[in-house]
Amino acid sequence: MIKSLIYFVWTGLFELGGCYLIWLWIRQGQSFWLGILGGITLALYGVISTFQPANFGRVYAAYGGVFIAMAMLWGWQVDKVKPDNYDLIGTFLALLSVLIIMFTPRN
Repeated sequence: MIKSLIYFVWTGLFELGGCYLIWLWIRQGQSFWLGILGGITLALYGVISTFQPANFGRVYAAYGGVFIAMAMLWGWQVDKVKPDNYDLIGTFLALLSVLIIMFTPRN
C-alpha cells in the first residue's frame, strides 16, 4: 500500500510539474525551453505510472483521485489559492474513492 501511494505522489508531481511548465511557456510567455522540459517531465510521468502493481484501468481510475488532491495542494501552495470547504469535501471524496479502488480485497 505504501509503495503504491509513493508512486501516486511521484506520478502527480511529474504530471503537475510538466503541465505547469507548459502552462508557463504558453500562457505566460516564458521560455520555449520550459515547454520542452515540461514535455520531458510529462513523459517521465507516463513511465513512473507503469511501476504500479495493479492493472492499467484501476491504476488510472485511482490516480484521478490522487491527482485531484495534489492539484488542490499545488493550487494552494504554488498559485496561492486557498481551497474552500467544497474543494476540501470533493478532495476527501476523491481520496476515499482511491482507497476503495486500490485497496479493497478482491476474490
